[in-house]
Amino acid sequence: MNAEPQPHKGEPHSRNTGQKLNWLRAGVLGANDGIVSTAGVVIGVAGATPHNVTAIATAGIAALVAGAFSMAGGEYVSVSTQRDTEKALIAQEKWELETMPEQEREELADLYRQRGLSDHLSHQVADELMAKDALAAHAEIELGIDPDNYTNPWAAAGSSFVSFTLGALIPLVMILLPVGVHRVWIAAAAVVLGLFLTGWISATLGGAARGRAVIRNVVMGSATMVATYLIGLAFGTAVA
Repeated sequence: MNAEPQPHKGEPHSRNTGQKLNWLRAGVLGANDGIVSTAGVVIGVAGATPHNVTAIATAGIAALVAGAFSMAGGEYVSVSTQRDTEKALIAQEKWELETMPEQEREELADLYRQRGLSDHLSHQVADELMAKDALAAHAEIELGIDPDNYTNPWAAAGSSFVSFTLGALIPLVMILLPVGVHRVWIAAAAVVLGLFLTGWISATLGGAARGRAVIRNVVMGSATMVATYLIGLAFGTAVA
């Protein structure tokens, strides 16, 4: 006796999976920003005052705190704006469904026709979806919004704050190790390794070519460190 086929349970979660991957990519990019920006500051200061650990630590901690709050604040404002826009669009869609239901039915059917369904099937799908949840049906296909799952600005801000901080700790901790004149090289090596990992992970999550992503990431981060070190070195020489 054949077993009854089990319903596929992966597809209904595809939207949530996509959102989680987007948050993860954003976290990796936040960590990457923390690595590069903080490395630029501490290596620049180390170029100017290689033996002044207090100055290096102060600049690094200030860069970490300022960058983390800046990233979190920017993400909060950006996602809050997106959330407000989503709510406004849903409110407009709700009003249209209440005042012009037949036009909305035709609009939904037309959207399915554009996706390749026949006229009869498009109307049938539209009628069945609207009978179940008209607002959700229109929001999903017309606006790409889940009215029960708005974007969360606090989650975005918290994720950016944490990821930036974790990334920034790599160059900050490494350059404060008691290794004397080798501190810049050790910090730079740790940064390159961190950039390799963030480039690899972000490319993997995005389905892009890993090699090119890693090379771009490492080259840009290394160029930042070289530039800030030379600036610090020039200022240190001038002051001396």
